[in-house]
Amino acid sequence: MKLTPLTALSSVDGRYSGKTEPLRPICSEYGLIHRRLIVEIRWFQALASDDGIPELPVLNETANDHLSRLIAEFDETAAARIKNIESDTNHDVKAVEYYLKEQFAGIPELAAYSEFLHFACTSEDINNLSYALMMKDAHELVMSDMFGRIDSTLAGMAKSHADLPMLSRTHGQTASPTTLGKEIANVLQRLRRQSTCMSEQQFLGKINGAVGNFNAHISAYPEVDWPVLARQFVESLGLSWNPYTTQIEPHDWMAELFQSLARYHTILIDFCRDSWAYISIGYYRQRTIAGEVGSSTMPHKVNPIDFENAEGNLGVANALLDHLAAKLPVSRWQRDLTDSTVLRVIGTAYGHSMVAMSSLLKGLSKLEVDSERLAADLDVSWEVLAEPIQTVMRRYGVANAYEQLKSLTRGKRITEDDLAAFIAGLDLPEEARQALLQLTPRNYTGNAAMMAKLLDDS
Repeated sequence: MKLTPLTALSSVDGRYSGKTEPLRPICSEYGLIHRRLIVEIRWFQALASDDGIPELPVLNETANDHLSRLIAEFDETAAARIKNIESDTNHDVKAVEYYLKEQFAGIPELAAYSEFLHFACTSEDINNLSYALMMKDAHELVMSDMFGRIDSTLAGMAKSHADLPMLSRTHGQTASPTTLGKEIANVLQRLRRQSTCMSEQQFLGKINGAVGNFNAHISAYPEVDWPVLARQFVESLGLSWNPYTTQIEPHDWMAELFQSLARYHTILIDFCRDSWAYISIGYYRQRTIAGEVGSSTMPHKVNPIDFENAEGNLGVANALLDHLAAKLPVSRWQRDLTDSTVLRVIGTAYGHSMVAMSSLLKGLSKLEVDSERLAADLDVSWEVLAEPIQTVMRRYGVANAYEQLKSLTRGKRITEDDLAAFIAGLDLPEEARQALLQLTPRNYTGNAAMMAKLLDDS
């Protein structure tokens, strides 16, 4: 059976392939092979630029132009050729080296020096840099755009609804009012902390040989300052140099990034569930789309499927990210191969993340706030004013303030008249009494509106 979105085993390559397409050139096997080719070529060029390696002279314009074309014009045909070579070698990194030797064969300026391809390298020297480039590109070219879209959407909602009062619920029970904008601002501020962690994440790399000590390098060219050359090379790729490794770069930075992304996802799960609940109680309505069906048997339904889809895919992504973060930093002695197969699911984890964020944005785009429904809940929840009343009573030394309000309100439905009568009988300065009488569930929102409007200044 031919592989198509209909026959793919993974949903991110099947049902949701349209949402994950931007990741394909980066996080696929194709993307990994391309980045291996880049690292091999750039290392070859770096060696040629070092005066301490006279057997590999500085490359001329013809040679460098050909190398640049190999990178820029890399396509699926080239990747397929490398996979074909791998079928003989049974070694994915060596296949890239042999492919490049084929490409060097017709260029005299390169053919004579093809043995300097993969010079003094272990496969992990190439792989760790390739995966670092893959993840850096995934975040900078794809994921950061999604984070930005979520940020701007939530920021707009926070500002638009900054003044809209809403009943809070703690433990599911009525609690001090807030504003809808402030609650969205709370979520956005949490997300920004995690996106900042990801934007500041270092992408580490190494190219120091079979066990991290430049053994082969020094045996061939003892006069070359290999740590300096290696650091310059890694940094030229836009990565950060890790000088202390075994055969593998230990993946700690990957774990840090995966855990930040997982925390970002967890915040979104929290937000999806709250949004789902607000839809359920009518605080949000969902705009209908012509042709869509909510239930196969109940025609009236408009189900919050986008938030449910987002929550589900965020959970799958986090399951993979949690395993990646826990497993990758652990390797027996100087190297075992368990990380190799696990690294292959990075694209799957990021794919589920993309599906989730796309679904969330779609869900948010269909929301309409029912301000009348929010107001109706506030108007029958006068008991929430027990908090400010007892707090003002404490200020003026009224005995047993908390206990008096507890007796009046706990577990009871309280009206505006009930509270007015209670306030009238308090021994308070008249100014304080009048201020309490002016309180309503709609205006008892503290500085919620201000906080929502000041979000961008935090």
